[in-house]
Amino acid sequence: QVQLVESGGGLVQPGGSLRLSCAASGSLFRIYDMAWYRQVPGKQRELVATFTAGDSTNYADSVKGRFTISGDNAENTVYLQMSNLTPEDTAVYYCYAQYSKSPLGIRYGNWGQGTQVTVSS
Repeated sequence: QVQLVESGGGLVQPGGSLRLSCAASGSLFRIYDMAWYRQVPGKQRELVATFTAGDSTNYADSVKGRFTISGDNAENTVYLQMSNLTPEDTAVYYCYAQYSKSPLGIRYGNWGQGTQVTVSS
C-alpha cells in the first residue's frame, strides 16, 4: 500500500505565503509524476501543478508566477511553494502520485488526504 502524507496547510493573510509538502511511502518502485490539485465545496477538483520524475513542471494559468512546485526524487517528496496568495486560492489541496510497484511498470495512482489552505484577513 502506498500512502501520501500532506502537510503545511493553514490560515494565511492575503499576499502571504505557504509551503505544502507531500511525502510518498510504501510499496513504491518508481514514481512517474506527482501533482497538486485543489478543490472548493461545490466545484470540481482542479489541477494546480505537476512535477515529473524528469523534473519538468506544469502550472495552471491561475497560479503561474505565484506557485512553484519542486520535488526530491530521492525522498519521494513534492513541495508546493505558494506566494502572493489571494482568497481565491482558498481550498483543500490534494497531492496525487502516479507510480509503479515493480519493474513490470503497471501504473497506479493515489491521493493524499488533503490539507486545508485558507487565505483570509
